Amino acid sequence: MAITLKQLDYFIATADSGQVSHAAVDLNISQSAVTAAIKSLEMELGVVLFERTHAGVRLTMEGARFLDHARVITGAVAAAVRSPLRERTGLNAKLRLGMTYTVVGYFMSRYYARFRKTYPHIEVELAELPRRALENRLVAGDLDMAVMLVSNLQNREEIEQEMLMRSTRRLWLAADHPLLNKQEISLSDVADEDYVMLTVDEARKTAARYWVDSGFSPRVVLSTSSVEAVRSLVASGVGVTILSDMVYRPWSLEGQRIEVRRLKEPVPSMDVGLAWSKSRSISSAAAAFRAFMSVTMGGGG
Repeated sequence: MAITLKQLDYFIATADSGQVSHAAVDLNISQSAVTAAIKSLEMELGVVLFERTHAGVRLTMEGARFLDHARVITGAVAAAVRSPLRERTGLNAKLRLGMTYTVVGYFMSRYYARFRKTYPHIEVELAELPRRALENRLVAGDLDMAVMLVSNLQNREEIEQEMLMRSTRRLWLAADHPLLNKQEISLSDVADEDYVMLTVDEARKTAARYWVDSGFSPRVVLSTSSVEAVRSLVASGVGVTILSDMVYRPWSLEGQRIEVRRLKEPVPSMDVGLAWSKSRSISSAAAAFRAFMSVTMGGGG
């Protein structure tokens, strides 16, 4: 039996939501249909894509690897359907594109490479900058477009944004952490644990907002701008942390397992998207990039 696009869509929706029931609601289909599609996909591939937990599902290592392939496949099909977007006539232009650190390191690399291959006549001038600098340069006209954490966007009066992906924030723990035995984990539980705080791309500022709303505070024992350092520290049991699925990997550099759990309280997602100035016309190169990202991520273009 051949793998179908429907199976891939159901798999991606489940991976993004972390729960079959949530994926079913998002897709407007029955939960049993999603479950059957994923089981069939696992049988076809000969691997287990998800581990079932009391809190939902989480990707296995094989599932995380296949998710990248699934996104590429569905994006390529969407691009083929929207073939007029691939027309290169008149697109011998320059695209001044800005990105934040997290976007460059954990989201954009493969899409950037594919865009360059799809539109070789567009010269891309790429800059990695903090969020505030990106916003200032977009407004000033020094950048045509930015790929950034639009959930952190401040200047919404002058900057337009379009979300590409919503990444859930979950609790990261060592494989032998006692909290894994709890049916529900709340922020009050996390507040009793040593906490490793990520600081890059305003992560500390974002975390402060939902911690303040909860009435608790994390017991920070170490702060770092390195995601890999956080990964290693959590895996070795130094502390726990709350970070998005976009930067999650199940293993540290030392080969230690990192577990993830959803929290009882709602924690805001980390949203990646495009941003551009409201007062300036979008160039042909920027419009091509926007359309490319939209169809690649499964949007409408």
